[in-house]
Amino acid sequence: MLSGVQRLAAGEARVVDLTGELGLAQSTVSKHLACPRDCGLVDYRVEGRQSFYALTRPELLDLLAAAEGVLAATGAAVALFPGHGPGENAATAETVTR
Repeated sequence: MLSGVQRLAAGEARVVDLTGELGLAQSTVSKHLACPRDCGLVDYRVEGRQSFYALTRPELLDLLAAAEGVLAATGAAVALFPGHGPGENAATAETVTR
């Protein structure tokens, strides 16, 4: 199954198209489109009462493929790397910077 980004890179799609193809709720698809739309990675055009979304930066596919490769190579190590992330406390940060 294509990801939402891959689907938009292939051509315009309405939210209803994406919900059917991705098996997600309309509210989920709409929320997931909001961020890349706000960042300029996805744009839309209105035709009547419908909005057609499209990917504006096809190189995003390369970035996502590279990220998938890193995650595949490192597994959980990325998420569990000590001293990084929201759980880091001030003492740990101070120790790391010395």
